[in-house]
Amino acid sequence: MGKLFIWIGSHIRHVVQVAFTLVTNGYMAGFTNGTIYTGASKAVCVPGLNCYSCPGAIGSCPIGALQAVLGSRDFKFTFYIAGFLIFVGALIGKLVCGWLCPFGLLQDAIHKIPFVKKLRKLPGDRWLKYLKYGILVGFVILLPLLVTDIIGQGQPWFCKYICPSGTLMAGIPLVAADPGLQDAAGGLFAWKIGILVVLVFLSIAVYRPFCRYLCPLGAVYGLFNKVSLYRLIVDEEKCTKCGACKKACKLDIPVFKQPNSPECIRCGACKKACPNGAICSTFEKWTRERKGITNEEI
Repeated sequence: MGKLFIWIGSHIRHVVQVAFTLVTNGYMAGFTNGTIYTGASKAVCVPGLNCYSCPGAIGSCPIGALQAVLGSRDFKFTFYIAGFLIFVGALIGKLVCGWLCPFGLLQDAIHKIPFVKKLRKLPGDRWLKYLKYGILVGFVILLPLLVTDIIGQGQPWFCKYICPSGTLMAGIPLVAADPGLQDAAGGLFAWKIGILVVLVFLSIAVYRPFCRYLCPLGAVYGLFNKVSLYRLIVDEEKCTKCGACKKACKLDIPVFKQPNSPECIRCGACKKACPNGAICSTFEKWTRERKGITNEEI
């Protein structure tokens, strides 16, 4: 039992990722029956990507929910979803991506597959990382608002044309379970499968390509990283700028310079790698202060 607790302690982030994925996608009957859960909890958003149409989903994805409201002919703004995103972002920022997002867990697992050469980033990373903001503005906000049908109804453009999480967790299970959907699946489904396949293969060589370049939800949370209650703090007196934090960071962030970069998913690798214990979170700092622990005692 002691070894189990030690293992859990050393893999706590992955344990939380798996647990949260199971909790938020716990309607197992949906996968066996090819049905979608429609209980009351579906009206509640969860922090990470969690496709509404996934057979196992018991909550809603904030990006999907936002598009549904913006594309509605009756409503063009939602205080609930906007407030939810602001609250979560202001509290923990992009920690959601590193600890609570099911599709982030999948990318983490895929990246462990051996490959000839692991890349720190894709060519053009400097500009590609801004693509997710374009997707947020264009596919999540503007297109559902402005491109409507004859009755004034918009479409969930990101979910329909891009989201690989929805393809994996909703599209594939539902099509596999329903012969009628198999017959109806056409070019759009093939396009979505293509995006998923490309991202799966990219994830082997590059750490979290979807999070880095395409995810609009991560784009929202990343904007809060510098102001969220949970932030990273670098003790300038202890930091020698040795670069160990950047070397450990799979997103290639120079943490000693940018501890709260919009790209940081708060995985904690930099804190473990720092030889001088110069990096901690605001939560850890507050805990130490309450216990009366000084920097010299750490």
